[in-house]
Amino acid sequence: MTLNIIFEDNHIIVVEKPAGVLSQAGSLDLNDMLTEIKTYLKNKYNKPGDVFLGLVHRLDTNVGGVMVFAKTSKAASRLSQDIRDLEFEKKYLAIVNGKLEVGKTIELVDYMVKDEVNKTAFITDSNSGKKSVLRFKVMANIDEQSLIDIELETGRFHQIRAQLAKYGNPIYNDGKYGEYNKGFELGLFAYEISFNHPTLKNRVKYQLMPKTGIFSNFQDAIKSLEVNE
Repeated sequence: MTLNIIFEDNHIIVVEKPAGVLSQAGSLDLNDMLTEIKTYLKNKYNKPGDVFLGLVHRLDTNVGGVMVFAKTSKAASRLSQDIRDLEFEKKYLAIVNGKLEVGKTIELVDYMVKDEVNKTAFITDSNSGKKSVLRFKVMANIDEQSLIDIELETGRFHQIRAQLAKYGNPIYNDGKYGEYNKGFELGLFAYEISFNHPTLKNRVKYQLMPKTGIFSNFQDAIKSLEVNE
């Protein structure tokens, strides 16, 4: 695969993860971002032996979007601390089933548990689950589908997919929590990450907007979110 590199310096590399590619190698026989970026770094800089690359966050296999990887152990440690301190912010675009009111902002607060056997998440109570918070704004709707802009406060396993399904608006093509249509690409895309740069300490933000698949139907609304800096 060809890497789409959004930004790179001595400490971090920001790239696009396509839908259908793993964040790191697993049981599925698919390309993974960690291996692909290590190969790129090894070839570009003629590095001997194994290349260090820190995976600090993940995207589900069928979710595309922007990711950051750490090129040094110091960067990995500081980015991981940002995540623990809720200083690492992620925004997603999703296309969900149902015609929601354009302009409305909704906050979902639930407690969730991961089913390790079936690799799914489900809503439970505060005694057994982890608090899971997300907010979204309805950007547009076409027929019985709506485009929503999601700000994820907590990063639980399958959080967005499970919470939206629970409230009656499953993500397009999400057979695990809703209805499968075709192909492998969910109507979910991680379009923005922002965090404190691990060495410069300034706040940085990286965006990448989805343009293909089901998202091609909502380009006018998506373009309104682009930030030119």
